Amino acid sequence: MRGEPGRQPNASLTLALSQWERGIVCGSPVRSGSRNRTMTETFATIAFYTFGLLSVGGAIGMVSARRLVHSALFLVLSFLAVAAIYLVARADFLAGVQVLIYAGAVMILMLFAIMLTPGQMERSGAGQWRQRMGAGLVALSFLVMAAFALLGTNWPLAATLSDQPTTLAIGELLLTSYVLPFEIASVLLLAALVGAILIARED
Repeated sequence: MRGEPGRQPNASLTLALSQWERGIVCGSPVRSGSRNRTMTETFATIAFYTFGLLSVGGAIGMVSARRLVHSALFLVLSFLAVAAIYLVARADFLAGVQVLIYAGAVMILMLFAIMLTPGQMERSGAGQWRQRMGAGLVALSFLVMAAFALLGTNWPLAATLSDQPTTLAIGELLLTSYVLPFEIASVLLLAALVGAILIARED
């Protein structure tokens, strides 16, 4: 009989621990984790729309700037905003590629092309109305096709975003399921390189 009173604290401690794990006690960690998850989703949504507006603003600035250098800088802003959107979506590989290739290597090549092209640093005029109309029709057609593809496709949605790095999975897909498009893209880049050499070659 003397051993029974000593068991009561252990039983109460076990009950308190089980209640704490279930989030019944005051200051529920389950509710706190739910609030933290909700706040994280809210900040992610705000960041997504913020970087989305920056990307669209950079694109508008690129086509509306009168100097080619300014257009290139606005394009860099748009590329970096897209990379930030990839980070918000936890696509680390795409974000790194976006910064290294598009905002880095491609823009450096474009800036070199602009600087080394004589007499093309500024646009001479506002452009003919036919050119503007043609550009507007092409942009509108692309917008309609993109909207049709986005709205008409049943995109699979994950319940939660994965915390695992995506580099390994993308590498496996590129070298297995999508090896043919990958090789076609490499051939296209090779053709562009050969064309650039032929154009730059002195007659």
